[in-house]
Amino acid sequence: MNGVTPSIDPAQARELLAGLGEEARRFRFEVAPNPCVGAAILANGKVISRGFHRVWGGPHAEVDAIARADESGVPRDQWDTMVVTLEPCSSAGKTGPCVQAILEAGIQRVVVGASDPDLRHRGVGLEQLQEAGVEVSVDPIPAPLDLVAPHFLRWTDRDRLRRPHPWTIAKWAQTLTGQLSPPKGVGEGRWISGGASLEEVQFLRGRVDAIVTGVGTVIADDPRLTLRRATIPVPGDPLQTLPLGEGIDRAGVAPSDLDSPAPARVVLDSWLRTPPDARLFSELEGAERGGKVQILTLPGGDPIRRRALEAAGAEIHTARGAKRQSLDLRAAWGWLWEQGYQRVMLESGPTLLRNALEAGFVDQVRVYTGDVRGGEGESLAGWLVEAPLSERLHRESGVDAVLEAFNG
Repeated sequence: MNGVTPSIDPAQARELLAGLGEEARRFRFEVAPNPCVGAAILANGKVISRGFHRVWGGPHAEVDAIARADESGVPRDQWDTMVVTLEPCSSAGKTGPCVQAILEAGIQRVVVGASDPDLRHRGVGLEQLQEAGVEVSVDPIPAPLDLVAPHFLRWTDRDRLRRPHPWTIAKWAQTLTGQLSPPKGVGEGRWISGGASLEEVQFLRGRVDAIVTGVGTVIADDPRLTLRRATIPVPGDPLQTLPLGEGIDRAGVAPSDLDSPAPARVVLDSWLRTPPDARLFSELEGAERGGKVQILTLPGGDPIRRRALEAAGAEIHTARGAKRQSLDLRAAWGWLWEQGYQRVMLESGPTLLRNALEAGFVDQVRVYTGDVRGGEGESLAGWLVEAPLSERLHRESGVDAVLEAFNG
């Protein structure tokens, strides 16, 4: 890597890397736990495209930049350099390896802002590019990943790699006083958020591997946890196509149009109290999409209840308990990882939410605050005030205020 001269001036490359990194941060909550990455392609020293990793499971920045360069009208044989903020990936995951995409595009020089912090992959992509004859230059002043993508550093931390568990997004709606259930007579006793927020949640559900809830929520709210268009009319807040915004790039894709499978629906139910006639088991309607229903419970549960739930369509799995009274959250999150769930969403009541938050199993939060005062049950307002949240983003969704942040 030493002695290789990039096709652009080092100062210009560093300025471009800084700009790409800052732009990439807009998508931090949509791509986590993946890093925020930006890439640019140059032809004859001129930038002809910029690409970003915009949504989890979607094209990486390098692939996005290549697609946009194809749209520029500049022939591929004139593309000479790619500038990318992080070492291109060398292994297949939700998408194919970016190294292969770069080679197929015929790009001969790659300027990299920083090597991959993950020790399992660090340097591999660079070596593969060099072995294929591509000139590689790594900025001697690495991109500040602790500023651009600190969540990715936590994701690749050695302790996390040693005891892996899914990246967990806790989503909840609350009243102005922090209750998760509205006052009686408001929103049919269930709805706090407006229509735009309900629609947003559908997009978020479409970008996780599993939706996790507790049996208390199943009994109290009887949720479906499926992908569908929000159809609940809210006075003064009509459903509409959501605009692009900071951290949100939905590109007009409806949840039902996504290629990925519908997320699994996981219920943490220590004593198999889930009703066999719960709406989780109802037949899907129209374009509605729903993943398999999995119930995680303690060993030795009631065999009659187990057979009834299996007959309804549930998969029953067991995990160890905490003092043999309730599921141990570490065991539960370890089981989720064993199922292959890398990114999950926690949609539950305040008890499970608080337990998961305080146990350190929540990495990211999205909180919708509706224009409703009062409410039923425990308030999480106190936790939010004292929580060690970082990278906060405050925005609006229709009539609701939204907080997005990383936990820790």
